[in-house]
Amino acid sequence: MTRDNMAGTTRTWMRLIAMFAVMLGLTAIPIHGTAQASAAPSFKVLAFYSGTWDAAHINFVQDANKWFPQAAAQNNFSYTSTNNWSLLNAGNLQQYQVVLFLDDLPQNAAQRSAFEQYVRNGGGWMGFHVSAFNTDPQSWSWYHNEFLGTGAFKSNTWGPTSVTLRTEGGTHPSTARLPATFTSSISEWYSWNNDLRNNPNIKILGSIDPSSFPVGTDPNQSWRSGYYPIMWTNKNYKMLYTNFGHNDMNYSTNTGLSSTFSSEVQNRFVIDGLKWLGGVSTTPTPTPTPTPDPTDPISPTAWYTLVNSGSGKCVDVRAAATTSGAAIQQYACNGTLAQQFQVQPTSGGFARINNRNNGAQAIDVTNVSLADGAPLQQWTYGGGNNQQWQAVSEGGGNYHFVSRLSAKCISVPNASTADSVQLVQRTCDGTAAQSFRLTRQP
Repeated sequence: MTRDNMAGTTRTWMRLIAMFAVMLGLTAIPIHGTAQASAAPSFKVLAFYSGTWDAAHINFVQDANKWFPQAAAQNNFSYTSTNNWSLLNAGNLQQYQVVLFLDDLPQNAAQRSAFEQYVRNGGGWMGFHVSAFNTDPQSWSWYHNEFLGTGAFKSNTWGPTSVTLRTEGGTHPSTARLPATFTSSISEWYSWNNDLRNNPNIKILGSIDPSSFPVGTDPNQSWRSGYYPIMWTNKNYKMLYTNFGHNDMNYSTNTGLSSTFSSEVQNRFVIDGLKWLGGVSTTPTPTPTPTPDPTDPISPTAWYTLVNSGSGKCVDVRAAATTSGAAIQQYACNGTLAQQFQVQPTSGGFARINNRNNGAQAIDVTNVSLADGAPLQQWTYGGGNNQQWQAVSEGGGNYHFVSRLSAKCISVPNASTADSVQLVQRTCDGTAAQSFRLTRQP
């Protein structure tokens, strides 16, 4: 949520209370430990954060400071994070190839001057979400008008949602492994006064696909049309900005409801972008294009079996039930109508998944849950977000299915191969337990 929207509302006070509850935990330690692989790191990353406003941004910082050390160990770079912005000085910055701004930007002249000199000398930078937020771009004109190109903040969506992102800009190292479209993690999304398409120095790398509209759940803070860039670079600098970085929150309990790093495909942009910024891999190996399958794209009128890639078993309505509440499970494929489903579009790229025994029944997340491990059932379709799924093609007739409510994927728990295991929703991870091959039925 933006600063200018925070005053005078109940949600604002909830955020402030949550903020003070966690501030001490974030600011007590100036520098988080450096994570790296056993070999000498190929490049070094220094991440700055403040962790002092909006519980959703604070939750993202906590999320990032768990995810980045793991990514560093897997990709042979080092990661250090700090809320001590005085370390943004020339002497310290010369030790690092990449700087991250997680939830803020430098506020004094000395830090701003050091950062500008760093990137003008070829240092790499990646910024997330609120690191671009401003209501007065002239307060640091070089950063907001030249470097980022955004000018002032214009509007935001609310509540936080996932969207379908469209990859743009042709060839760039950060997008080499991205498909043409993919599902983002959940975020609040910003728009800007400047149209980046009119700036010859800006190369837009990803934008919201029109299939995502409307974006937002509050009718007064939703986007219904338009063009919204989400990831871009400035051709004159070694930099990347991305608009994601705001987790979904239960403000009354200060509980995070989503992770910015839940989208494996989106994470490819972060990893490959860091490698490019760090000077390691300027030509990531593209993901091989799978052999086309005659079942792609999904027909909205056809019926399909959904076979899990890990277990080889079919998605099935337990006991071939035709009433609400029956478990959605996996079971040995047997050709019955209980194992045949229709993927029927609703809106915004999502669909209801109906069973052939009773087309009024759709796959449903029990109790409208946002939690990992929430079981799936069939229930009379009523238009709920817990009954709508985005079918994301993996090529070759394989798909994973992302909940419109939670942005989590349909999954076989614990990658089980047993019959009668009830399916659940779980954070999308790209594993075979969440991949299903669709085969058209007569």
